[in-house]
Amino acid sequence: MTDRTTSPTFEPSPSAPTPQKILGIVLNVLILLGLLYIFLCSIGLFGAAFKLVGKEFSKNLIATTSNPVVGLMIGLLATSLIQSSSSSTSIVVGMVAGGALTVQGAIPIIMGANMGTTVTNTLVAMTSMNRRTEFQRAFAGATMHDFFNLMAIAILFPIEQATHYLENSATWISLQLVGAEGTKYPNPVKAVVKPLVKKVQHGLTDDAGLADGWATVVMVVIALAGIFFALTYLTKVLKRLVLTKAEGSFTKKLNSSGLAAMLMGLLLTVAVQSSSITTSLMVPLIGAGIVPLESAFAATMGANIGTTVTALLASMTGSPQAVTVAVVHLLFNISGIVLIYPIAAVRRIPIRLATGLAKRTAEKRVYALLYMVGIFFVMPLVFVMLDKLLRA
Repeated sequence: MTDRTTSPTFEPSPSAPTPQKILGIVLNVLILLGLLYIFLCSIGLFGAAFKLVGKEFSKNLIATTSNPVVGLMIGLLATSLIQSSSSSTSIVVGMVAGGALTVQGAIPIIMGANMGTTVTNTLVAMTSMNRRTEFQRAFAGATMHDFFNLMAIAILFPIEQATHYLENSATWISLQLVGAEGTKYPNPVKAVVKPLVKKVQHGLTDDAGLADGWATVVMVVIALAGIFFALTYLTKVLKRLVLTKAEGSFTKKLNSSGLAAMLMGLLLTVAVQSSSITTSLMVPLIGAGIVPLESAFAATMGANIGTTVTALLASMTGSPQAVTVAVVHLLFNISGIVLIYPIAAVRRIPIRLATGLAKRTAEKRVYALLYMVGIFFVMPLVFVMLDKLLRA
């Protein structure tokens, strides 16, 4: 009788990582590190550019944002145009690091930037305009972030103007982190970034013989291009590495509890370096009825904190004042959550306002367009134009 027993064969599990998958992950990580380096160098170059132009330009620039209300509107308009609070706050950090903007002048801009970034959610919601019920839910999910930010600004903006508690608290924290001269601890990021920044500046001013003004223009253009390029592709690479795997468990965590949803929003935003990705991901899920508004609202609060990581990262290449601005962004978001989220009746205000607006826009969809253009573009532009006319 023949022995039919065969020796066991070991085949790789379908879920086991193949060499191709491992190679793809390694390649994406290397690309990620390269993009991160471009981003940090761009921020350093931006700060160096403003240092180069001298005190006169700095005074003129500060004068244009010395009115805190105008600063708030400039932050809102600038972020609405580029659809990225990470980009605008990183630019503000670079300006403060270069001495072209004071910490006090930067705070209203940061508040405005926090509001401006939500325009992306509204654009995503408008893609479902031809499906009325889905559009109504999606638009409510998009605009509850707007109403939360409006409430936070309405409460914290006058408090900050009267007490400067954000500025003072952030200044104290930054002193503990980097010291009075910014050299208390070694900064490996600055050590890696500074040589390239110096090389670019030297190439433009000494080798190419450009005047300081023209060299500054070129440096700012290069820095802005680098920031936008890096942030654009950082989010795409991080989505490949993180978002596709996270999406399945994302919806389960959102529905478990408010704190779990908040933590999920925070972690995902830190991972992909963009609150717009996190909140925009939720809009179609809300529209489809998969995620309830309250759970999505909690995740949005977490995303608001997570988005401050980019500015904190950018501040590592600058001065203690730049670190202060980044910490202000973090404290502003935490303060808004502490004041609005814990009390259920207060927490439901932005949700109810968003639901009411969504009902109106579902009846007449043109209201959605009027709301988006009016709040994010026309209103801040009118304020800035009026300020210029009054100064003339």
